[in-house]
Order: sequence, then structure tokens, then C-alpha cells
Amino acid sequence: MNPAEEYILRQPEPYKGILLYLQSAIEQIIPDLELKFKYKIPFYYLEGKPFCYLNQSKDYIDLGFWNAAHLSVHLDKMETAGRKMMRSLRYRSLEEIDPEVLRELLLDAESVKGKKFWS
Repeated sequence: MNPAEEYILRQPEPYKGILLYLQSAIEQIIPDLELKFKYKIPFYYLEGKPFCYLNQSKDYIDLGFWNAAHLSVHLDKMETAGRKMMRSLRYRSLEEIDPEVLRELLLDAESVKGKKFWS
């Protein structure tokens, strides 16, 4: 088991359940992602470049998008918390996850990769 998976399994409920659901959904929607353990959290990479991360912080799970400044869908549902390039979806329970919003955001983030500003 890699350190990213260990991180997910070490979290208390309800966070572990949220993380497992997100991990499964992310890997089904964008199967070419590689799960690594970077910056002490699970981090997905696409074609060797940062894509998104999962982090249990305070009382929520943060699904952060690396190059979110270029996303074009569901921006009203994302947190910026003073960040310029990153945005995130925050979940406190499994019931808060909208599978369609998640799918559309992941596909939008994947489409950014072909643009010259994707780094």
C-alpha cells in the first residue's frame, strides 16, 4: 500500500468514507491519473503534472484543484480561501457530494491540460 492510500485509511470517520468515495470517483472519471503522496497528502498527477489533491483539514475534506484559475464550471461551488491559483470543493459528509458536479469539474480540469498555461 502506498503512503497516499495509508493516509486515507488512517483518517477517522466520516472523513475516511468521504476520501474513499472521492478516490474511487476520481479514478473512475480520470483513469490516467497517478496517485502520489506529496506535501504530506494524497496528490493526483496527470502526465507527470499536479492535478488535484485530497486533504482532511479541520472539519472537512478538501478536494483541491491545482490549476483552478482556468476552470470554467461550478466556480460558485468552490472555495478560494485567498488562493490565486487553487480552488477546492469542501465536504463535511458524503451527502454533500454531488456526483455530477464532481464529474464535470474533474473533466473540466482535465481539459485544461492541453492549454499552454497548464504547468
